[in-house]
Amino acid sequence: MPQASPTIRSEETLRSSVLTALLEGLVDYAGLFPPAKLPMQEAVENYATYARGKFSWMLGRFIVPVARLAEFENAIMNLAAPHLRWSVSALSSSDVETDIKQVLVFNGRHNSANIAISSIELKVARPDDIHHAHSLIPSNLETFFEIPLSADLKGCIAAIKQCGRSAKIRTGGETAEMIPPSAAVAEFILQCAQSRIAFKATAGLHHPIRSVHPLTYATNSPSGTMHGFLNVFLTAAFLLNSTFHISEAIELLDETSPEAFSANSDSIGWRNYSLTREQLSGARKTFSLSFGSCSFSEPLEDLQSLSLL
Repeated sequence: MPQASPTIRSEETLRSSVLTALLEGLVDYAGLFPPAKLPMQEAVENYATYARGKFSWMLGRFIVPVARLAEFENAIMNLAAPHLRWSVSALSSSDVETDIKQVLVFNGRHNSANIAISSIELKVARPDDIHHAHSLIPSNLETFFEIPLSADLKGCIAAIKQCGRSAKIRTGGETAEMIPPSAAVAEFILQCAQSRIAFKATAGLHHPIRSVHPLTYATNSPSGTMHGFLNVFLTAAFLLNSTFHISEAIELLDETSPEAFSANSDSIGWRNYSLTREQLSGARKTFSLSFGSCSFSEPLEDLQSLSLL
């Protein structure tokens, strides 16, 4: 197991304004998915607990496959507090047309601000897939296209921009081979920044700073070097603000030392570079939107161990 990390230098440890700008609404809860793979009722109850907790300000959407929407509704009805506000992102299958119909029926049936599917996420392989899905998805439903990093990245980014949609990057998985190299992650973020399209990330970002961890919760799980969500989202803010070249982005994504980072109420820094609260806030609101994680507690616990919360 990795050794405990040193503390990041921070003048304020309880929701300083710069850290709020960086972390607010950052974690989309994906407890249904590996490696946690929780039963629906348990995942729903967890989200409800987090949404009422001290760190609810860090919580984003609940992630659920379209195919499990009926199960999701039943689980909500079984809650002791069913009227909690739910912001939901639905994962579509390859049958986008049928899934969109189900999403619209779901939203129409609830017709309430308390439970609403506000976004949909789907995997695509080619620019043509993006244009086809775009033609089926209502314009008011935020859409994230998960695109492969090894195929026509620029073509997919261009198609997403033409459609006025957002991108999605997979940053990890249950095997080391599923973790993309920093150069590929940096190129994806750079292309999004240059095209001014928003993105979210998913998988493998349980920990703030790049480090070695078990890849699953199984006994004797293999370990791998996982990307850190601070690395990823700071890199995004630097690239959006035209501060970085690609080589510097890769270097930040590869950073493993907590001591290389610093924070105060007005700015956050990495080595000799810094971002203002306004730059971070702008990047988070319009560009680097969130990341999906099957755990909400692990990111919190690591931030607390670094004295950031």
